[in-house]
Formats: sequence, C-alpha cells, structure tokens
Amino acid sequence: MRTSPTALLICQLLATSHSFNLGTIFKPPTFQASTPNLANEEAVLLQQISGTANGKNADLNTQARVLSLVRKLETSAQPSPSLLTDPNQARILGGDWYLQYTAPSDIDNVDADEKWTATVDETTVNTSKAGLQGAVSGGGIPVDASSNVAKQTFDLESQRVTNEIKTGLGLVIVGGPFRQSDTVPLRAIVGFDTAKVGPVDISFLFDIRAKIKGSYDSGWVETTYVSDSVRIGRGNKGSMFILTRDRNAVN
Repeated sequence: MRTSPTALLICQLLATSHSFNLGTIFKPPTFQASTPNLANEEAVLLQQISGTANGKNADLNTQARVLSLVRKLETSAQPSPSLLTDPNQARILGGDWYLQYTAPSDIDNVDADEKWTATVDETTVNTSKAGLQGAVSGGGIPVDASSNVAKQTFDLESQRVTNEIKTGLGLVIVGGPFRQSDTVPLRAIVGFDTAKVGPVDISFLFDIRAKIKGSYDSGWVETTYVSDSVRIGRGNKGSMFILTRDRNAVN
C-alpha cells in the first residue's frame, strides 16, 4: 500500500519536536543600512551565497566564508535590544522577507572568535541541532527550499509570523503568534498553531502537540543583523538564515 505525501508530512510533524528555522523569523533598522561599508559587506555576502541553492550546494569552504562575512555584519552593527518592543523600531520588521540561504550556525572550519553561540536556552523549546542546509522547517515540517524561495511575513498588528513555500504538494503554510523572549531581547519565540499543505488543513496537530507538551512554543529565532535589505537570524535548531527584502536579490 502506498503512503500519500501528505500523510508522510503529517507523520513528520508528529514525530518532530519543535523548530523554527525560517528565519526567523525582521525588517532592518535604517541606521544600519545608511552605512556604505555595511552595504558593501552585504553585497559581498549576497554574491557569496549566489548559486548555492539556498545553501544546499554550499561546501564547507563556502559555508566558512559565509559565516565569516555574517559575523562581520553581526559584530559591526548589532540590532537595538528594543527592536521587538519599540513600536517605531518594530515597524521595520513588518512585511515580507525571502529566505535566500540556510546552513548550520557552527562548523569546524570557522575560527572560535567568529562563532556565534546562544546565550541561554528556552525551557519550552527544543534546541537539538537539525543540521538543515538548503531546507526550512516550521513547526516540525521540513521542506526542501533549494529550488523555491520561502517567504516569511511578519504581521506586527496581530503579532503573528507566517512562513510559506511552494512545493510539489501545493503551497505549504505554517504560522503562529510570536513574542519576545523573557531572557534574550532579540529572540522571538514562535508558537505555531496553523498548518496547511495544499488544500489540507492539519492545524489540529499543533493542538495535539501543545496538549502533550503543555505549550504551543515551537521554536525561536534571534535577529542578529538587520538592514533595509538584509536580515540575518540564528535559530533554536542550530541554523543560520539569510533573508532579503527583494525576492530576486540572490541568483
């Protein structure tokens, strides 16, 4: 007997714990984008990830170069701690972002001083590493993103984030409310409560999982760099994400 692709996705969702690897999960503050040197660094970074199929085809040397460029941006212009709470700054997070690169946050080829580490963990969120490369995972649904660009939308009025990507099964949509972490100001914790695979609504699975674990919290992402064009995030499953405002910013 053949198992349908939708049934396989449902099984993966129930078997997989919580992850929020779309990066995170944000529109960049203007004060960062106004610096010419940072704009040049962004251009170099986007050129480096071009042709990698969202990181799927990036070898270790390429990953190391990308992580080095990312750390330069992260350490040169750290976002304000009030990015998620100040209405004036939070406005810059709203709207659509397009995922251009996904790869592990930590590899052996990167010097220790260029590595990023999470300061603290969230007790309600799983932090086991997923090792995603060229793929995305929202609420436990892993989807290959090497041939289609995933879109992430932040609705600031409703405090919800929605991730969507076209697949052979149709449009996959995963979404839920987000809130600021109590311990890390730039960390957004997401509680997914909506999931659709094509015309099939499987949102009820999040209700089941929430009852089992006692929380809808599914994952978190820290915004480590934002500009008018580029956003960089680090996720709870050990992934690093590069997103752009322009869908076609990367070849």
